[in-house]
Amino acid sequence: MQRQTTIAKANEIQRKWYVIDATDKPLGRLCSYVAQVLTGKVKPTWTPNVDCGDYVIIINAEKVGLSGNKLETKKYYNVSGYDGGLRTRSAKEMVEKYPVEMVERCIHGMCPKGRLGRQIEKKLFVYAGPEHKHEAQKPEVLELKF
Repeated sequence: MQRQTTIAKANEIQRKWYVIDATDKPLGRLCSYVAQVLTGKVKPTWTPNVDCGDYVIIINAEKVGLSGNKLETKKYYNVSGYDGGLRTRSAKEMVEKYPVEMVERCIHGMCPKGRLGRQIEKKLFVYAGPEHKHEAQKPEVLELKF
């Protein structure tokens, strides 16, 4: 008896909404788990060429934790393309001024690249404070064990 492999079809996927509180959670561990939920790898019906993931709302991004000496030593780079167009920011500056961008960039690095990855990343919503505007979707609270 041969087993049949299930291939998910885009119109048959059922998506849920989850809300995650990032307060004092390690940035890398938080982002790696969120990337798995966004891509759908935590579901038994995951298919590599179909967006099977769920929607994720991250609140309190300004309170995310960084271990060790990363606040001073970790750097974020942007290049404009012009001569001398390299901009460098420390992790401390990112946490204080741009916490949403810092979490989004971390998750972007862990998602697939290309058309499917851009589609997956549209299901991520990050907020610096405890409030979000997705109450109508009735998101479930997702507790992380670390």
